[in-house]
Amino acid sequence: MSDTTFTGAALDTAHTGDIEGAFGTIRHGDAGARQGWGARLRTLAAIIGPGLIVMVGDNDAGAFGTYTQAGQNYGTALMWTLLLLVPVLYVNQEMVLRLGCVTRVGHARLILERFGKFWGAFSVIDLFLLNGLTIVTEFIGINLALGYLGVPRIAGIAVAAGIIIAAASTGSFRRFERFSLGLCFFSLLLVPVFVMVHPPLAQLGHDLVRPSFPAGAQLSDVMLLVIAIVGTTVAPWQLFFQQSYVIDKRITPRFMVYEKADLWIGIIVVVIGAVAMMAFTAAAFEGTARFGQFSHAGAVAAGLEAHAGRAAGIMFALALLDASIIGASAVSLSTAYAIGDVLSLRHSLHRKASDARGFYAMYAGLVVVAAALVLFGSDSLLGLLTNAVQTLAGVLLPSATVFLLLLCNDKAVLGPWVNGRWLNLFTGAVIWLLVLLSVILTAATLFPGLSGEAMLSVLAGGSAAGALGFLVLRPRGAAASTPGPAGDRTRWMMPPLETLPPPAITRSTRVWLSVLRVYLVVAVAMVVFKVFQAM
Repeated sequence: MSDTTFTGAALDTAHTGDIEGAFGTIRHGDAGARQGWGARLRTLAAIIGPGLIVMVGDNDAGAFGTYTQAGQNYGTALMWTLLLLVPVLYVNQEMVLRLGCVTRVGHARLILERFGKFWGAFSVIDLFLLNGLTIVTEFIGINLALGYLGVPRIAGIAVAAGIIIAAASTGSFRRFERFSLGLCFFSLLLVPVFVMVHPPLAQLGHDLVRPSFPAGAQLSDVMLLVIAIVGTTVAPWQLFFQQSYVIDKRITPRFMVYEKADLWIGIIVVVIGAVAMMAFTAAAFEGTARFGQFSHAGAVAAGLEAHAGRAAGIMFALALLDASIIGASAVSLSTAYAIGDVLSLRHSLHRKASDARGFYAMYAGLVVVAAALVLFGSDSLLGLLTNAVQTLAGVLLPSATVFLLLLCNDKAVLGPWVNGRWLNLFTGAVIWLLVLLSVILTAATLFPGLSGEAMLSVLAGGSAAGALGFLVLRPRGAAASTPGPAGDRTRWMMPPLETLPPPAITRSTRVWLSVLRVYLVVAVAMVVFKVFQAM
């Protein structure tokens, strides 16, 4: 059931009020100046959460598998990909936090209202399917961690599912955020594992800043792993989660600068974790018979134990368990937020379960189904689902980023907060690269024998075509000037959706959206067919 009265553009009255963070409260309407470091740090403490949670949630079970696979199979040769992804992470997440603060409307609902029913339905359906598969991989990670730790499978997974559901169902946003930030803190268990394994720092520093491919490796395998690193680091669910979570936390443009600081803290933590995993896995397996023979994250824990002792294996398994729980929680929440947004259901962690039944039923349902599949599904089925989520994530990622860029250039939506020209140029280049990687991944799925040289040819040719397109079209960003007196921009928020004028979509944008629609429908259909064919 939807609410009938809202404040501004907010779709749920619970999205308006005091900011009730894990470490402090900011009263609704507080416009006082923050003078001195003490006042600013207290404000940051109250705001911190959305950026940190979404970034640490990104280092989930899938990321553990991808980063440790890179380390075990290729050492630290692919470490450089992590630094290259930092600006992509920041730009994408900064745009969604800006949308959240200014519009008070979730990502899925904005796509529906501004680009029509097809894209609105497509964004929710693909998010639902992809997130559902992703949650299954989180419970596979929980299962692997519990197996190494010697915890009974059924009891352990049931307890984990219960914790994930209970943490979000208390009717207190603050309690959920404290739970999530506690998990973020425990993700730092990867740091002592790094210290215990003590990988060579000189080699690590070299590979972090100097791009290269592993010598003697199969180029096609390396290319697909690089695409997997991109896909696990820049995932569609992150966009939907952070925008909705910022809204639910009631953060307004007045405190956007603190939310950007929160995002940077999250990015630093996620990069530290990714670098640590790739580095200590490389050091633990180098020179052993299992180097180049990655199987799963549970076997990595055993390898760490053999190299650095039982404590290292236990801490890695606990970090995997922690990452899988926060990943399952965040991904389930992003789905429930999106469904609530589009269907105009009450969808807020400030509400009790009895006051937002649809929202909490969706959240809990996803968790229960994923846990049941891992408990009772065959190994072949789970392996198939894991491969499906990696492939679909790569195929669908460009569409999410395309609409993010279009929304951030919609003056009716963001007013004085729209993108500037250089941000549009950078984001456009990122989108084009994601499209090329998506095409390569789709082709490699359909034609497993595709060579690495052919992949590089697609990447090089597509990059050249994209560069030529930028030179010819010279995209211009909307003016980012602030109307009225200085300082008014922090007070500007999007009016209610029903009062907005229709979006100004150019003919070229309509053409590209049509091309994107055809590509996504064909690519997803072919990938799904390939998955069922493998069953």
